[in-house]
Amino acid sequence: MKTYKNLYTKLCSPENLELAFKKARKRKTKKWYVIEFEKNLSSELEKLRHELETGTYNPKPLQRFIIKDPKTRVIHASKFRDRVVYHALVNILEPIYEKIFIYDSYAGRLRKGAHNAITRFDRFKRKASKNGKQVRNAQNNNQIQGYALKADIRHYFEAVNHQILIRIIKRKITDEKVIRLIQKILSNFDTKVKGRGMPLGNLTSQFFANVYLNELDYFVKHELKAKYYIRYVDDFVVLHEDKNTLRHCQNKINAYLKTLKLELHTDKSKIMPLRNGLTFLGYRIFYHYKLLRRSNLRKFQKSSERKPQMSKIGGGRYSYEAIHESLQGWSGYAQWANTYNLRKAMAGGIHAMCSQQNLE
Repeated sequence: MKTYKNLYTKLCSPENLELAFKKARKRKTKKWYVIEFEKNLSSELEKLRHELETGTYNPKPLQRFIIKDPKTRVIHASKFRDRVVYHALVNILEPIYEKIFIYDSYAGRLRKGAHNAITRFDRFKRKASKNGKQVRNAQNNNQIQGYALKADIRHYFEAVNHQILIRIIKRKITDEKVIRLIQKILSNFDTKVKGRGMPLGNLTSQFFANVYLNELDYFVKHELKAKYYIRYVDDFVVLHEDKNTLRHCQNKINAYLKTLKLELHTDKSKIMPLRNGLTFLGYRIFYHYKLLRRSNLRKFQKSSERKPQMSKIGGGRYSYEAIHESLQGWSGYAQWANTYNLRKAMAGGIHAMCSQQNLE
């Protein structure tokens, strides 16, 4: 296996730090902390470069806050200068690991993403069902043969073991300065159990999540020989025509995950017939059509109903343009399901609400 030793000089280079800054500020150019950093950009980047080169760099404490999307999640935000460093690190590591990641890992990767994962799932469901071959006495044309193991890793980000992660990284990265920087980043998180866990919201957490579970990907693809496997962060599916084969896979995967100090979520890891439809990445997927999850629709409806009133009460906090932009964003997600009439009705309803509130 090829290893990489002399990476730290490139990581600290002015060119890499400037590129990291540009990536860190993307879609955040109007944020006050970006504006402040950019006022003295050369000086700020030089400070970071000096700290990195002398080994005196230490990330600042994380800011903790809670979101409901729809379930409650604890997010930890880094200071902007630390985000620049995290981008600088990933700039160096990503090209190395992209060469060894499997094709069907879709989270946090260029030209991948949830929609490509759904497209891939559509292809795999045709393969596993033998082009939509129906079950005996089918009541409709969505009642096809085949099964899916839909699985979720229990408290994944909280459970990642730092020692195991570093051991995995050291197989490819032998530059000790890079390893020490990674260790500093990992330890900058007040976890329930020392030496375990990564914060949701950090770029490095997203990247290391793929590095860690690349071990599982290789096991499923090369040891279990699973043809129809897709992973998105800690959610994954395996499709097959035979239920017993998937039951065997589930047992083997659960046993293998113990070597990574992980386990399947018992309530969210099940084998189900494809004819019943499968919930994956926010969609309810049947053979001939897709629906949105009801929780997503309810969340958007509540948000849409609340924004015009908030704008009126709060002196124009939300303009019509902002609400329309929100609708466009949701429609971009919803259009991947069979939702033409729904999107048309939602657009009409929001326009009527805004008119009633005299919102322009």
